Amino acid sequence: MSLPTFPALAEAAPTPRLRDQADYLRLLATRIAGTSANQMLMVALGWQMYDLTRSAWQLGLVGLVQFVPALLFTLPAGHLVDRHDRRQLLALSLSLQCTVALGLMLASLGAALSAGWILALSVLLGMARAVQMPSLQALTPTLVPSSLLARAVATNSSVMQAAVVLAPALGGVLYGTGPVLGQRLQTLWPLGPEFWGAAMVYGVSLLLLLGAISAVLSIRPRPVPPRAPSPGWRELTAGIRFIRHQPVMLGAISLDLFAVLLGGATALLPIFARDILHSGPEALGLLRSAPALGAVGVGLWLARRPLRRRAGVWLLVAVALFGLATIAFGLSRSFWPAFLALAVTGAADMVSVVIRQTLVQLETPDEMRGRVSAVNSVFIGASNQLGEFESGATAALLGPVGAVVAGGMGTLLVVALWWRWFPALARRNSLTLT
Repeated sequence: MSLPTFPALAEAAPTPRLRDQADYLRLLATRIAGTSANQMLMVALGWQMYDLTRSAWQLGLVGLVQFVPALLFTLPAGHLVDRHDRRQLLALSLSLQCTVALGLMLASLGAALSAGWILALSVLLGMARAVQMPSLQALTPTLVPSSLLARAVATNSSVMQAAVVLAPALGGVLYGTGPVLGQRLQTLWPLGPEFWGAAMVYGVSLLLLLGAISAVLSIRPRPVPPRAPSPGWRELTAGIRFIRHQPVMLGAISLDLFAVLLGGATALLPIFARDILHSGPEALGLLRSAPALGAVGVGLWLARRPLRRRAGVWLLVAVALFGLATIAFGLSRSFWPAFLALAVTGAADMVSVVIRQTLVQLETPDEMRGRVSAVNSVFIGASNQLGEFESGATAALLGPVGAVVAGGMGTLLVVALWWRWFPALARRNSLTLT
């Protein structure tokens, strides 16, 4: 007697798993290497700028000169991302960052680094990020099934934050131990020991960026939808119009913009490390790692247990917690309370990042992903780079402590206003297609 067969069961496809998506894993490796390189580079760049100038204003200018080219080039970059191979555009942006790392390394080795040189290379860094962010964001949904997208976003964020934990700390250690190595090698290279630390950090960043380029170019090409040969203004701004008519997406993106613009304290960390906590570059590296340390734990939790209900409320509460932790950091007078407060800001920001990025990716059609991601990149760049300028300018007027505390209070005000102005965001329940 033969047994009955069940064709429907036999033909059922296995449940897709994130670890089986080979091209996604290659992109993840690209993110890790590129993020690590960028974080190490910014530790050395920030410490050198403050070492050269002792000016909060100059620290803020580093963020401003990165934001301006990003603002100018991001919308055209978004159109390019929708028309061309996203892998190649991402490799191009990483190549520009290689140029920055190489320029900073050679200037440090030649004892020729100046504030003007740092600002000039920061402009190039801003141009690179204008292409990098929309390319990265638009690639991810094409490499995983839609059922895995929320997990992919959470995994991206948590793994990247893990890189942000380790890379700045390593950069700080390299910067701090470089002079010791320089003293031993002074007979081989007639360079002052104080320049070796920065040169070592920039050299390691360069190697990581080259690894990131290799990883992204190993991803299999994806088909690119055909586009009109020459974009007009309407085509370039299509992403803006799309987001403007999506109140939940607009509320989530703009909430992050104003919260981080006011509450971010990254640009002032060299001042806190040197003048308030009375520490060296090693402490600066650890402080830059602290937000990522908090974010890693939350990101790993969300990757295993994605948010399923009350996503809008969770987003608003997380941003409010970010503001409160920022105030606590500004009032800290010793290293570990400051480190803990920054870790809480990272944990809260991770909740915001996962919810915001998932909403953007889910509700954007594929043919619009590059341009919508470009607009999202402008908002993120404004909150980060322009926020650094705002922090530096405010610190020049109120002092670093006053600037950070005022920024945290501003973030709490933004949350209260957005809860009222974007009721659809507050009511958003699930992170699935509606």
